[in-house]
Order: sequence, then structure tokens, then C-alpha cells
Amino acid sequence: MTRSVPLRRMLVAVLLSCAVLVSATACGDSGDSGAATGTKASTGASASASVSAASPSASTEKQRLAKTRFVANAGLAAGATYQWIVKPYRAGTFKKGAEGRTFALVKAGLAGGFAYNRLKAATENAKGDPLLSKAVAPLTAGIESLKGMATKLRNGEAGEGDIGAFESVIDSIKSAGKDAGAEVKDKVPSTSQLTG
Repeated sequence: MTRSVPLRRMLVAVLLSCAVLVSATACGDSGDSGAATGTKASTGASASASVSAASPSASTEKQRLAKTRFVANAGLAAGATYQWIVKPYRAGTFKKGAEGRTFALVKAGLAGGFAYNRLKAATENAKGDPLLSKAVAPLTAGIESLKGMATKLRNGEAGEGDIGAFESVIDSIKSAGKDAGAEVKDKVPSTSQLTG
């Protein structure tokens, strides 16, 4: 019985030591307040970020990613515009009395909103590459003109000029991308992408 008492004491001592070690590790340096520790961490992170942003490889990587994102977003906008706006309009599906008109108009409205959203995202992506940014900058007014187009499409009020405006903006984006070394190809989004 005398032997079990020292074992218990030793076990309790080990457990208490572990608890103290864990709590000291979780708290960080002694003497630092939580705010000071957070400030040091954020200062270190921003210093690290500025060092990596200053390196040539980080700048090149950022530009490459900007072009890739631009191509993806512009491609989705172009695909949605052609598949669910231009193609059905040219086929006469938007005309009164046409079979499947209501469904086509709803889908065109969704595609119009989606395309506008992706074009806005593409212009933001373009800002990461100097050449692409310069090429896309003049197109922002044309993109903004498409803002209310989704409602016009959904209500069946879009005419030849509205469809032409969509086509013109998409063609301009494709041309600007190609001139900046970021060729855009149509990528038709899924229905879930349109509604999501």
C-alpha cells in the first residue's frame, strides 16, 4: 500500500506538468497581451506578404493567375450569352407564340444576369495584368450598359439592339483578351451555375 501512494503522486505530478505545459504553449510568450501577439503576427504576415509580392516570380504568378481567371470568367459570359440569349433569339424562340418561349425567356434572363456578373469579374481579374488591364479598361462602359438587360430578357422586352449589344460587348472582350495574350473561348455554364 505504501508503494501505490508515491505512484499516484507521481502520476498527478506528471498530469499537472502536462497541463501547465499545454496552457503555457497555448498562451504564447509570457508578458505579451493577446492584442500585442496578434499585432506581431499580422505585422509578420504583412512583412512576409510584401517580400513575396516584391519578388519577380510572385508578380509573374499573379499576372498568370489574373489572365487565367479573366479567360475563365469571360469564357463563361460568352458561352452563356451565345447559348441562352443569341442562339434562341436568332431561332425566333423569344417571339410571341413561339413554342417554349416562357422557358427560353426565363433562361435568357438568368443568362443575362450571369453574363453581366462574369464580365464584371473578368474586368476585376484583368486588373492583375498591366497589358490586359489596359486592353479591357475601355470596355467597362459597355459592360455597365448590360446591367438591366437580364430583366428586359426575362420580360421578353429585348430586341435586336439589345441582343446586338450583348454580342458586341462579348466580341470586344474576346478581342481585348486575344490582344493581351489571354484568348477567350466560349464555355457554356451549366444550369446550376446560372441559378447559383
